[in-house]
Amino acid sequence: MSEPEILQGRKPDAWHLKPPFDFRILVLCALAVCCLGYSAQRLDLGRLFSDVGAFFMASAGLKESSSIGEGISGLSGGMFPPVFDERTPVEYVDDLEARLARPFAHLETTATDQTSLDPGTLEIVTRQIETQVLVEPFGYLFLVLLKMLETVEIAIWATLFAVVASLPLSVLCARNYAPHLAIYAAARTFVSFLRSVPELISALFLVLAFGFGAIPGIVALALHSIGFLAKFFAEDIESADVRPQEAIAVTGAGPLAVLRLAVLPQVLPSFTALTLYILDRNVRMATVIGLVGAGGIGQELKGRFDMFQYDRVATLLLVIFLTVLLLDFLAARIRRVLL
Repeated sequence: MSEPEILQGRKPDAWHLKPPFDFRILVLCALAVCCLGYSAQRLDLGRLFSDVGAFFMASAGLKESSSIGEGISGLSGGMFPPVFDERTPVEYVDDLEARLARPFAHLETTATDQTSLDPGTLEIVTRQIETQVLVEPFGYLFLVLLKMLETVEIAIWATLFAVVASLPLSVLCARNYAPHLAIYAAARTFVSFLRSVPELISALFLVLAFGFGAIPGIVALALHSIGFLAKFFAEDIESADVRPQEAIAVTGAGPLAVLRLAVLPQVLPSFTALTLYILDRNVRMATVIGLVGAGGIGQELKGRFDMFQYDRVATLLLVIFLTVLLLDFLAARIRRVLL
């Protein structure tokens, strides 16, 4: 019997579509709305909407000012223009001759107003004091680029260590290749533990163990990345097509040979994409963990922000943005070549 004849022979009741929402779904949605309403009240989300509304009203000229607008204007006024040069008083420069030999470096004499108490008249007087400063037109930008290079290096090493550790660990986390159920459960538990500890928290403890610098940052990012990569790799191994595996297994090949010949070619494109994603993520997270002294550009960002030097913060954010954009472009090119 052909398919049109089968369709014609069905009863009219068989043509009724199942409704997308039944009573149970409606009850669950009502409970979710009630829980979200209670959570919004507890978190004071009403203030969020009122502040955002006041900001848009102030932007349209319907209100004099808003707290969001005042904060943004104060911050943007200090951030622009970004600072690329480095100006250091001569008395604070140890290697003056060496730094003067750098391209475009030169000395400038600046006059600054200094207020002090005159001991004779006991009056506040203002005097102009001339000081010599060493001006390096791109000195701060060069420092930021070096810090950004260190951040990228931290991310690359952390990703490399994570991939090397995740490949054998993912086999133990895959149910169809784990040697024993207990080993599978232990490996899954260990991977979940690594994934549950944020990089910032582990970096705090690792800074106490290793001291300030890049090493605690590399270890913190690597541990957290292992938690993600081992889980994703294991899921790819479990979901790989079984037909090539069965074809290799019937020839008498062992599990490792089946894994190498039948599974790895299937999952390699996904492994590559996941690794590139983790690398991109580690570059951004290396900036964050630098806030606690784990090396990289984050340490410089926190110091400048604490000193209210928002023009230098703007330079740091600009370099971070351009670096992430460049890495995203390179990752796309690598995916096109490999995949």
